[in-house]
Amino acid sequence: MKTPWIPVPTVPRLLDTGRLRLRPLTIHDAVKDFDAVMTSRAEIWELFGPGSGWPAETLSLEQDLIDLAWHQKEFEIGGSYTYTVEALDASQVLGCVYIFPPTQAGADADVFYWVRSSELAGGLPEHLWEHLRRWLGNDWGFKRLALNGGGIVALG
Repeated sequence: MKTPWIPVPTVPRLLDTGRLRLRPLTIHDAVKDFDAVMTSRAEIWELFGPGSGWPAETLSLEQDLIDLAWHQKEFEIGGSYTYTVEALDASQVLGCVYIFPPTQAGADADVFYWVRSSELAGGLPEHLWEHLRRWLGNDWGFKRLALNGGGIVALG
């Protein structure tokens, strides 16, 4: 078993903001996740860069299921932590949050997040970041993050 890289003994499993919920992503999210990913490709490409190739225009539900299984296993072994962002009634995946070991000096973690295209105009990205910032600082114990592939953001 590899040693966890996070500063808290127990990985937080839930964030409920009153508007959305974050919980660990699993294979059971495949259909809703696939819909969110494929309807939000432009935003996701902007986040990860076109060089990443993800999500490909030809991404299939089966390929997405394989990706979700990988994220679920990584969560279980403590390599990285991926959360689905879902509507409170669990009717729709609204986005995703990825928490990876840090790749930049001075950062406690690399964090990426996206929300589905249909939620951009309603202020969901700002709402998510406001709550995510507090959660990652208070519940995870992080002080500084490399955010969305950019520079380091202080949480204090």
